[in-house]
Amino acid sequence: AHVIRLESELADANEQLRRSRELAALGEMAAGIAHEIRNPLASIQLFAEVLRDDLDDRPTQQEVCRKIEVSVTRMDTIVRDVLRFARDASVRFETVSSATLIHAVVDACSSQIQDAGLEPDIDIGQNPSVNVDLSLMTQAIGNILRNAYEITQATNCDQAAVELTVTEQRVRCPDGVVHDRVVIGVADRGAGIDDDAMSKLFNPFFTTRDAGTGLGLAIAHRVVDAHEGHIAVSRRSGGGTRFDVCLPPIAIGTTQTPESTP
Repeated sequence: AHVIRLESELADANEQLRRSRELAALGEMAAGIAHEIRNPLASIQLFAEVLRDDLDDRPTQQEVCRKIEVSVTRMDTIVRDVLRFARDASVRFETVSSATLIHAVVDACSSQIQDAGLEPDIDIGQNPSVNVDLSLMTQAIGNILRNAYEITQATNCDQAAVELTVTEQRVRCPDGVVHDRVVIGVADRGAGIDDDAMSKLFNPFFTTRDAGTGLGLAIAHRVVDAHEGHIAVSRRSGGGTRFDVCLPPIAIGTTQTPESTP
């Protein structure tokens, strides 16, 4: 049983390594395509605005122009997300406590939290420090937390549905070796993820929702990968999904004075 478990962990680690390489290659290709699309898109936007102004006395045709502008805005949002996914994640490391990072993530997701009327259940444990680019990591974990809230709203979960936790663990990483890691967990009590969707979660443009570009988790993966960390996904007993962002620690087991959390 121990050998079977190790083989399974190594297979998962190899899959994470393969995914990282594929996402890096896709990022380079996506950047070139997005830049080629952005220029003609801007021209379409300009021409639609000029045409709408020339059709003041023809409201039906003006409405067509307005629809064109809405579609262009939607496409521009996709292009910006693609460029955000494709850009080189130049990490500017700084030492921050887990509480600081979690506070930034919750602030970044404040609108989703207010819409859901559901405060996350936060447990930062001993508040370990991590070396991160605070802006990039806030974006990465924020993307995961927003997904959790969208799932929560879609399934009408109860008041303990969304959890944000920080723990210190020994984790088998994509290099196949067990390392000490600070694990930042985002868990929901939604309907869960089926096997087919689980295998595609981090693929660019894959989404199970009507809205969204399907790039949120792909961006999160690239950011965490640039921090020499990885993301593990698992099903929760009793229903729901858990995303664990595993990051190298500053000092495992070092207790700090907890900072205030939201």
